Amino acid sequence: MNAPHTQRRHRAWRLPDDVDTDQLAPGATMKFGIDVIARHCLQAVRPEFASSVQPGDVVVAGRNFGIGSSREQAAQALVQLGVAAVIAQSFGGLFFRNAVNVGLLPIVCAHADRIDDGERITFDAAAGRIERECGETLGCEPLPEFMLELIRDGGLLPQLRRRFAQRAAAPPADRPDAARSPAPDRGAAADSEENQR
Repeated sequence: MNAPHTQRRHRAWRLPDDVDTDQLAPGATMKFGIDVIARHCLQAVRPEFASSVQPGDVVVAGRNFGIGSSREQAAQALVQLGVAAVIAQSFGGLFFRNAVNVGLLPIVCAHADRIDDGERITFDAAAGRIERECGETLGCEPLPEFMLELIRDGGLLPQLRRRFAQRAAAPPADRPDAARSPAPDRGAAADSEENQR
């Protein structure tokens, strides 16, 4: 689960513009599970990435990060490796949506190119702020609360499972879909009493 606001310092892995989904999840590995796909993530751009990235590290890129196909595994591979966030000047639209749906935090920052490779940063996705190691603050596009909640839950499927579990555990009277008992028909009751007299 990725935290959209953290005081922890995250190591940055710098990448260029136009990193596409085939570089994130190579086509030759798509017949395998996500654990195998992740081991080849970004091997064409930074061969050492998959074997050296640590949980909590962040990817920092230029423009058009995640362009290409709609393969969800491109974002899942980064989650599998423990990447806390991707900070880029812009994203491919399909990748951005897939990232949120699998619990990966995408942060749009026009000045992402100021972040150095290996630098340790903090970020607050709700406030739209990144703090560099040198003390400089970079503005970024804040994410709406519903997206942050989705990411905190680990993605769409974990969120749905949590909500269904909460609904199942709720007392019947508290369930939003609980059937309401119809109010008694006082007129019918009165007629019945009259007929019995």
